[in-house]
Amino acid sequence: MAIAIAQRLSHLTSMHDWWQSTFPKGRQSLTILDANDTPVKIAYGEMGEGPPLVLVHGIGVWSYYWRHNLEALAQHHRVICFDAKGYGFSDRPLAAEPVGHQVVELARITEALCDRPAIFVAESLGALTILGLAVEYPHLCDRLVTINVPIFPQELPSWGMKLLSQLPLGLIRMADTARLPRTFAPTARWLAEIARRDVVIDPSAITPEEVYWATYPYIEFPYTLTKFAEDLQIGLQQIDNLIKGKPSYIRTIQQGLSGVVAPTLVLWAAGDTWFPPRDGEKLHQHLPHSEFVIIPNCGHQAAAGRPKEVNEAILKFLATSSRADTVQS
Repeated sequence: MAIAIAQRLSHLTSMHDWWQSTFPKGRQSLTILDANDTPVKIAYGEMGEGPPLVLVHGIGVWSYYWRHNLEALAQHHRVICFDAKGYGFSDRPLAAEPVGHQVVELARITEALCDRPAIFVAESLGALTILGLAVEYPHLCDRLVTINVPIFPQELPSWGMKLLSQLPLGLIRMADTARLPRTFAPTARWLAEIARRDVVIDPSAITPEEVYWATYPYIEFPYTLTKFAEDLQIGLQQIDNLIKGKPSYIRTIQQGLSGVVAPTLVLWAAGDTWFPPRDGEKLHQHLPHSEFVIIPNCGHQAAAGRPKEVNEAILKFLATSSRADTVQS
């Protein structure tokens, strides 16, 4: 199977640069201080004009994930699409990450790129990050769109995540140092294709091109797998603490939801097998200025799996909501 996928993907190795073909200025770079106050370069692209709209991807993916949403959202907004630290084309510092580092780094990216409160659209762990931002840095948030957010998690959602969260981080780093993902690239892509079947309704829609680009950073850039595993291990510990009633950053975000002023659209996939739609209903009840919309016939990766429906829901929400209204009320 891995050999067959390698043959199907062989024509992609000489493909054009995705950033260059997608954004007017191609891939740009921004240096921020991360949560450890270490300078890191963040890769990003932007298109469109108008109020800033920041796209925040989930764990394990990068800006390519938003490929079907960029043009629609850029019709009336300045869309900023960035790779979180550790993913895609951004830096991968090997220092241990503090809990909640994504929120701190998103705040610093926003402060550097936006001259006013921004609209945030995010999926999965990215959506948890923007909820954390709204709790800790409310002045940076205009409106929020969360998609399938792990705000009431019971466990890590996939077998691959569970496996990586249990392996010694030093062992994974050794594999990255030896460039094993690149050595076994066909197998890595085959495993990625299998894993993707968990998050889409129609597995036949998975294309060689998206598998190629989704796995590109893991194969071409050292320590992507290491940072992915580290974030999973942090997530596992926080979920375990949450369930056992111990201090958890997830609980901190939960407890701050009632104070979120930014109007929020809670989007949820009807067929999400990772986090059930009832979690979306519960989140909607905890957010005082929220709307709840179910996306039918859709798996966990909604923005890429059902982009037309997701784009329409986001644009309708943005056309009918206003931060000013909630502040005045």
